[in-house]
Amino acid sequence: MNKNVIRSITVISVLFCLLWLIGLGFAVGEYYAGKPEKVPETSTVSKVENKKGLTILALGDSLTRGTGDETGKGYVGVLMDEIKEKTKRPVQLTNLGINGQRSDQLRKQIGEKEVQRQIQKADMVLVTIGGNDLFRGGQGLVDFQAGNIAAIEKKYLDNLKFIFEQIRKSNSKANVFFIGLYNPFIELNQGKEMSKVVRHWNYDSAEVSAAFPKIVFVPTFDLFELKVNDYLYSDKFHPNSKGYRLIAERVASLLTW
Repeated sequence: MNKNVIRSITVISVLFCLLWLIGLGFAVGEYYAGKPEKVPETSTVSKVENKKGLTILALGDSLTRGTGDETGKGYVGVLMDEIKEKTKRPVQLTNLGINGQRSDQLRKQIGEKEVQRQIQKADMVLVTIGGNDLFRGGQGLVDFQAGNIAAIEKKYLDNLKFIFEQIRKSNSKANVFFIGLYNPFIELNQGKEMSKVVRHWNYDSAEVSAAFPKIVFVPTFDLFELKVNDYLYSDKFHPNSKGYRLIAERVASLLTW
């Protein structure tokens, strides 16, 4: 075989080799060039979802404020901590609870422009109300058998319906959790009779709640029924930190994470 033929074959082989290497380079380049495009996209979506916060509004009386909790959190604070832990999302809380507040006073409060603004932006609304209407600083123990309990309850239910109507008018999407009453006097002489009144009160409250979409009545009566003194503050009326934790856990059990 002469040298020209050998030279030609060598040149052709080198060209084919170069073409193969170039093709391989393009293929590898496209493979690794395409891969990073997917990673940032997935990562960005994940970060956006994690950073999306949850806005909670708490309305009501001293139970909303957390009165009696040695830690200062109350059920609202404990629930907020649990939501943060479970969802890994930032939580913004506005607590507008007022010690001693009755349903007629909450009815006025939700008419305020700033409160309406807070309701509008809330993802979740927590409400405790009615204990001061019924118990009236212990007066409820004295006249729980009198006919005026029915009149007091009727006014309360009218106020409760109005409150829920205003919440739904301002915000149709937020989940609303309405916390029912427990009986702090269950171990006193009139405890059993008072329990009947509280259960009836809770039943009627739950019926009002059920008439509205995404308003959930949260029972607490059973949580305190067996060992009420273990879960009460020294005033024998408000929950202590253990009692508030029970309430928070009951609300948390109803959430979908």
